Amino acid sequence: MPQTTLAYKTRTYDIIAFGDELPGILSLICAAREYYRRTNQYPRSLLMFKGDSRKGVGGHLVRGGLSYLDRSSIPLEIRRAYNLQSFGDAPAIYEEFLQKVGVVQVALDPYLADKVLREMLQEIHVDILSNIEIESVTKHGNRIVGINLTKKETYLAKQFIDSTVNAELAQAAGVKKLKGFETFGLPDSELSVTLVFQTQGLSLQRLQHIEKLYLERFTNLNDTHAQKWLNQAAGNNPEIANRLREDLIDQNGNFKTMYVGKDYIDIRCKALSIAYHSFRGTPLNLEKSGAILDNGNVAILSGGRLSWNAFLYDVNADDAEALARGKAKPTSKMLAEMNYVIQWFKAIGANTVTPFEELYIRHAGNVTGAIDPLTGAEMLAGGVRQDEALGTFGYHFDIRGGIKGLDIRAEQKRIENLLHLQQPLFNIGIQHAIIKDIPNLAVISPASGFEGYASSAGRIVEFNCGVAQGIGIAAGMALQSNINLGDFSNKQVRNILTQTGRVAKIYGQNYIAQAQELGKFENGIVA
Repeated sequence: MPQTTLAYKTRTYDIIAFGDELPGILSLICAAREYYRRTNQYPRSLLMFKGDSRKGVGGHLVRGGLSYLDRSSIPLEIRRAYNLQSFGDAPAIYEEFLQKVGVVQVALDPYLADKVLREMLQEIHVDILSNIEIESVTKHGNRIVGINLTKKETYLAKQFIDSTVNAELAQAAGVKKLKGFETFGLPDSELSVTLVFQTQGLSLQRLQHIEKLYLERFTNLNDTHAQKWLNQAAGNNPEIANRLREDLIDQNGNFKTMYVGKDYIDIRCKALSIAYHSFRGTPLNLEKSGAILDNGNVAILSGGRLSWNAFLYDVNADDAEALARGKAKPTSKMLAEMNYVIQWFKAIGANTVTPFEELYIRHAGNVTGAIDPLTGAEMLAGGVRQDEALGTFGYHFDIRGGIKGLDIRAEQKRIENLLHLQQPLFNIGIQHAIIKDIPNLAVISPASGFEGYASSAGRIVEFNCGVAQGIGIAAGMALQSNINLGDFSNKQVRNILTQTGRVAKIYGQNYIAQAQELGKFENGIVA
């Protein structure tokens, strides 16, 4: 009998966002609002993603539970000069989201975030489609026109936004993506991934008491039991043991106790990490142990909950890509390792320890072919010009867990490795997120067109929400004019923000000498 081919069911939209990370959702909202402002009607919008919407909408902030938000970091003298709040002048759409969720400083409740995002999407009449897999992408000329799913459904649209950490839609459309840190000539190296967990019943006071107890014992050379534990965490290496011990004391000779903010805790030393690894019987070394309890970024939530961004898993570039394609689900080996974390936190006072459904994947390579790729040196030089800037963002070049092989590669190239980089404070544009050869596609994620060190600061959600606001406005204008989102410049988008009273203060700084130094490093490392 001849085989019959199942016909694809086809649905048509104006704009599709692939991936439900916060920047993708906010970009979709900005596009719909801009289109409505111009036409008095909402576009047909679809949010599609691989995860399960029943577990929440909002990507790694919701299903991954990343409650401790990395906020823009602004030097005090800049804040005073520009009359800025602690975190500067955030993108209007991001500020709106934070206010609706009730974020005080950095702590985001994932359950409230899910509720707020659903409400914001409902306001603009977005359809949501989850648990999907891309089979292929249909293109007409150089434009994407449709996404074909494995369940024999096709979704057509005019503009597309990809917010996935691995630029999965862009890859399916034929965009080349560099693996890992291939922009440094290190295609196998990748940042660690984290399984966020929440503790309940472990009070702040109890946590402070335990940390102080460990600090006292680990710095007391006469406490033989504690020194045995510390040596175990040091892999029985006396030099490492000394470094761990020294790290427990600040430059004034005081214990590096945790810093407690209004809704967060910064764990400043490795006392808890040493105690955990002595319990686990593994060295406090990511490469050797494969997983470590790092200094925690802890969000303080209601009901006695603490949300921990602290447990790192070592992965290579292929691992990160596979995890991203696998709906960010932790492997059985990762879950087995998390069981030790659960045991230890219960032993120090937690009633419950609950890991989240999905991993926080920090980075999984970068696309090539952006209209204007963004480098670390350009960030240090202040980003885009002031007259076309959509906002300003500041953050250190954060390579948590390290980039394996970067120091060796620098040595091979006879370039001095940059250990203490100046923190950039740079103006935001959208051209690094738009694919030159597919002008109706934007990638707004850690996988955008970053080169060199740029992805380590550019991967942060708040920055990408600033980009998302701009991309959304460009997409809304493109829909009304029946052209591509890539046809609009930073300046045109800025004009809309100005007209609608949403333009942020601009205060990017050009650190000329440091930018030149980093530029030489970034260029030399791949030469």
